[in-house]
Amino acid sequence: MKFSSLDARLRVFETAHDHCALPGLYLVARLDGRGFTRLTKEIHPFEAPFDARMRDYMAETTRHLLECGFRMVYGFTQSDEIFLLLHPTENTFGRKLRKYTSVLAGEASAKFSLLLGDLGVFDCRISQLPRREDVVDYFRWRQEDAGRNSLNAHCYWLLRKQGRSVAEATAQVKGQRLAAKHDLLFAHGINYNELPAWQKRGLGLYWEQYSKTGLNPHSQEPIETQRRRLALNLELPLGEAYADFIRELLPPSD
Repeated sequence: MKFSSLDARLRVFETAHDHCALPGLYLVARLDGRGFTRLTKEIHPFEAPFDARMRDYMAETTRHLLECGFRMVYGFTQSDEIFLLLHPTENTFGRKLRKYTSVLAGEASAKFSLLLGDLGVFDCRISQLPRREDVVDYFRWRQEDAGRNSLNAHCYWLLRKQGRSVAEATAQVKGQRLAAKHDLLFAHGINYNELPAWQKRGLGLYWEQYSKTGLNPHSQEPIETQRRRLALNLELPLGEAYADFIRELLPPSD
């Protein structure tokens, strides 16, 4: 059989389920580490519940994704999760979702593995959000989840370090009210409210403008130019202030 005939007959099996995001929709890519609890607590003994090295690896992986060829607006990471807001006019690969998920998962896995010196694998999914406020709510949701997970993690690992088993620590944390969790930590010298903000809220990366002084090559006079760089924010605002922060970053969808 000629190659052209094979190509025409078999390519349809690769492309029949190619779904493309509609124009103007806001796309948020979510990447999750695969088996990261074992990777970071057993294979590589990072400090529990939070380790600055892991924070930096995730921040650098997020930075890489913001610079890997797609038009990105914002990156947020907490624990082993990364969330990327694509610009609504991003049209790479004709907005084919399978291309976005495969490329972003591959880029994240490669970058994190290089940083760690071992295999670290991510999966990826895409949320398609029709309205600006949906995007705001999405990132508020993920930040609030970061806070819940952070408090639970601090309580869990406190109990584990006191000798509780996995099952005992999990059951005790699950059955406690919010105030009781704060009291548990405080009784052992940990004021949760005074812990680093990045542990409780995650961290964000976004583009900012800055001025750079240079020389006019013809007149040799100093000139100011506007450049763009990624800013890392380890102290993101909370609640409605965070919602306003996201709104300011958002470009229009048209």
